[in-house]
Amino acid sequence: MRTITIRNLPDELRERLEVEANREGASLAQTVIRLLLQATGLNRSPNRRTRHHDLDELAGTWSAEEAAEFDEALAAQRRIDPGVWR
Repeated sequence: MRTITIRNLPDELRERLEVEANREGASLAQTVIRLLLQATGLNRSPNRRTRHHDLDELAGTWSAEEAAEFDEALAAQRRIDPGVWR
């Protein structure tokens, strides 16, 4: 394997990579390699679950009222029918 050096890495990108590495409990180098493998389609872990982030912009955007309305709409679906579980 060869070693590469990346110059002029933006601080924001370095910080994001460090956060990702810490979250995974991996080194910065391991995280960068994993991300490069994924980005190029060379991911060597086909059995590993893919983590998607396409809904991150929506997470946590509901107001308390909207969340309560959603919970209320699902209340009937969350009720357990004792007759079904005998």
